[in-house]
Amino acid sequence: MTAVQFGVLGPLAVTTDAGEPVVVPGTKVRALLADLLANRNQVVSADRLIDDLWGDDAPANPAGALQVRVSQLRKALNDAEPGARELVESRPPGYLLRVDAVDVDHFGELARCADVERLTEALALWRGEAYADVADAEFVRAEAARLAEQRLVVQERLAQARLARGEHDLVAADLAELVARHPLREGLRAVQLRALYAAGRQSEALESYAELRARLAEELGLDPGPELVALHRRILEQDAGLNAPPKAAIIRNNLPAPLDELIGRDEALAELRALLPRQRLVTLVGPGGVGKTRLATETARATSYPDGVRLVELAPLPAGDARVAEQVLGALGAHEAAGTTQSPADRVVTALRHRQLLLVLDNCEHVIEPVAELIARLLRDVSGVSVLATSREPLGLTGELLWEVPPLPVPDDGDLDAVRRSAAARLFVARAAAQQRGFRLDGQTATAVAQLCRRLDGLPLALELAATRVRALGVRGVVDRLDDRFRLLTTAQRDVPQRQRTLTAVIGWSWDLLDEPDRVVLAQLAVFPDGGTPEAAEQVCRTDLDALARLVDRSLVVLDDSGAAPRYRLLESVAAFCLERLTDADEVRGRHATYYTELAERADPGLRGADQRRWLALLDTELANLRSALTHGGGLRLAVALSWYWFLRGRLTEARRALAVPGDPEQEARAAPWRVGFALSQGEVIAPDDVRAAVAAEPDSHAAWFAANAVIEHGDLALVSELLPTAATDPWTEAAVLTSLAHIAHANGDQATLERTATRSAALFADLGDRWGRLRATEWVGGLADMRGEHERAATLHREGLRWAEELALWPQVCAELSWLAWLAVQTRDYAQGRELAERAYDLAVEQGSPGALIFAEMSLGLAARRDGKLDLAVTHLSHLADLGRGESQSALYLPMVLVELGYAVEQGGDPDAALALHIEAFEVAEAMATMRDAINPLEGMAAAVRSPEVAARLLGAAAAARLATQSPAAPAERDDTDRTTARLRAELGPERFDALLAEGAKLSPGEARAQL
Repeated sequence: MTAVQFGVLGPLAVTTDAGEPVVVPGTKVRALLADLLANRNQVVSADRLIDDLWGDDAPANPAGALQVRVSQLRKALNDAEPGARELVESRPPGYLLRVDAVDVDHFGELARCADVERLTEALALWRGEAYADVADAEFVRAEAARLAEQRLVVQERLAQARLARGEHDLVAADLAELVARHPLREGLRAVQLRALYAAGRQSEALESYAELRARLAEELGLDPGPELVALHRRILEQDAGLNAPPKAAIIRNNLPAPLDELIGRDEALAELRALLPRQRLVTLVGPGGVGKTRLATETARATSYPDGVRLVELAPLPAGDARVAEQVLGALGAHEAAGTTQSPADRVVTALRHRQLLLVLDNCEHVIEPVAELIARLLRDVSGVSVLATSREPLGLTGELLWEVPPLPVPDDGDLDAVRRSAAARLFVARAAAQQRGFRLDGQTATAVAQLCRRLDGLPLALELAATRVRALGVRGVVDRLDDRFRLLTTAQRDVPQRQRTLTAVIGWSWDLLDEPDRVVLAQLAVFPDGGTPEAAEQVCRTDLDALARLVDRSLVVLDDSGAAPRYRLLESVAAFCLERLTDADEVRGRHATYYTELAERADPGLRGADQRRWLALLDTELANLRSALTHGGGLRLAVALSWYWFLRGRLTEARRALAVPGDPEQEARAAPWRVGFALSQGEVIAPDDVRAAVAAEPDSHAAWFAANAVIEHGDLALVSELLPTAATDPWTEAAVLTSLAHIAHANGDQATLERTATRSAALFADLGDRWGRLRATEWVGGLADMRGEHERAATLHREGLRWAEELALWPQVCAELSWLAWLAVQTRDYAQGRELAERAYDLAVEQGSPGALIFAEMSLGLAARRDGKLDLAVTHLSHLADLGRGESQSALYLPMVLVELGYAVEQGGDPDAALALHIEAFEVAEAMATMRDAINPLEGMAAAVRSPEVAARLLGAAAAARLATQSPAAPAERDDTDRTTARLRAELGPERFDALLAEGAKLSPGEARAQL
């Protein structure tokens, strides 16, 4: 069908396929076109058209007048696109407009999608009100109203989709005007209420509801619908389900924004979009430069998966590198946590097990074996994940669907219409016009463009590189040069695969056009696996910005300014070409390693101060360069400089691998405590003397503190106290040591020490501006508030900690803060909130593969279930945790608490004897740890389970006295247990006898009370 585009989502618009506007003359002709478009692909009778155009004021010869207007419309269309007059057909009893390119149809297709990008694209088609210039005409009124309603529905759905992505602040702002224009639309109002509430603007949400209720009553005599009433009630009750999701739970598509239009791939996009929902593994294969990556990202952008799309770029990995799973984890934002023993592949499976998303693995050919191994496992073990891969060769897996990306179709001859229809020509013309404003495809240039497209085999990269030369050589000059270059490569170099010959020739031709100094610079830029900043390029390549600018102008180097700082990048194929011509590779890679080693050493102190977030982002950006530098001269010196960064980012395995390389004696001494600390953090058992030896060289360093702090989770608190630096040489180390002492004090129930160390640490870290440090110190300040029964203050502190952890992307710590908040909710009897927070923490901990966070989250789940009367669920969670805690070489610090909660659940389930045994075990574990605070709850649990009421009363008295002595008041939820026991004993013993026995028990130490059994 002739390519003419029609638009009715705004004033009537007609354009050619090239985007040129078509002038439709006269009001009546435009009205006729609008009428035919409103009834497109259907016959509209002449009588109806006459009535629609003239009404009661018809001309003397209405049929003739209509025929004149039809002729004018046909001429206007045909003048713009030859053959377009045939779109308007004469079909009894009237006329038919045969058309398939109307913006409203495209809008309808996009509106059926559920993702933000497609819905946004749908609304972007609107240029005003539908049929704006004929909106008053009766024949379009119903259609315009229908489209206006569809537009509102899409606006509501888009707002809902953006809410699901966590954009509550922006949605609340964007909806204000829309709600003002449609104040009685309840669906729109409901989305606004949810956005306002999630943005922390509860009062405004309630005011908006009140305004709607008043308007409905005044204007329609109605009340809000039941769904809106229910939402209002949830807002009043502060329903946790209305809160904004944690940032790590938000769907995060990481596809790069398109910088220009994808030309010539419409059919490919449509076919791939249809394939992906049915085929779990699709591999785009084809030569370099054919456009596999762009087609894959645009296909992914056009799909809709519940958990989004994640692009994994494998090009930065060296050839044969096995770290594909780690690259996937990085794209997922799943960082390694202390204590994990899973392999990277296991962690990928764990992170994706309950997700439904599309993974786009780009540039697989140089790491084909590890990619195939990982994908095979994902297809086998993770049913909700689909994979779209790009590679120069098949992955060779069962179930793989190979989709060969063909070159763009080229014109057979120089006929202008044939060239215009060619996708290769349209791509070349678009890129050439961007380089030279006056360039256009016409009768003079068509033959040369057709010849160029055929000579370049329709390869998009080759066409784009050729287009950059049009400004200097003209299209005929480009074709003349190609003739000399390509004849040799296509006829003599028979050992080069056919599909690579043209691309290699194009790059070689561009290389030959450079002066020798620029060639040297271009070749040296290839050592940057993921691009570099101007400063890095100048130092490593020993060049200046003028040379770099020349390479950018010649489109051999891409200037990427989408991030915090501009970066120079090479296209993948250009980089490979240049590496083969790098004559002084060792020297250049040495300069590259030196530059990034010095960068890491500058960043290391910055990671402990006010610029922490900026330095983290910078090192994240330079990660590929840092990894390359490690293997090309950075060695142990660079590994030590990156150790704290790796810890903050949860990359423990990568840190240990880098630190395993040998170094000189000074480097070995600096690396030793880091090696021990990371091993301990991953759960390895290391002999105390080996830990002492590791920190002996620098006992007061950051690394010494790191190693000593890692011992805490292994329960040897005496060794921790021995190894912690005592003569800190800087405020940061002093503050870090204080957080460790606060951790120990919390475990021991020593409130005085906990208050002193935690508050001092928080103050020091605040002075330094270190957010990680403030987060760690605040955790123990919150722990102190919890011990003292100041639960609201504790919750406020942990909410602040949660915000800091999210801002720094420390997802295991996000799990911990969510678990703290879940714990506090349970302690204050808000069991539903506690369960919701614990479930969020647990899901995130599973995704991140964080053992410590997983234990804390499951503990909160068990507590919430037990206190909420869900005993079977509680026993399941708590029994699992008890088995884990008993299995440690030294009893886990959490074991007494878990055993007490399990004892209560068993007792409430009707087995007091088994419950008593659990409470006694909890007491003995706490006694072995010398933590009196942890011995109190077991005493109260024994009182609930023991059969003798007299013994039970004394146990309660001893527990109450111990709480006073340790300043550890019972939380509201804990009081529920003791109140239940107290009520039973008072009924059995009588008030006077009970009080007397309680007083007797108050004189007993916890150990003496335990001896009563």
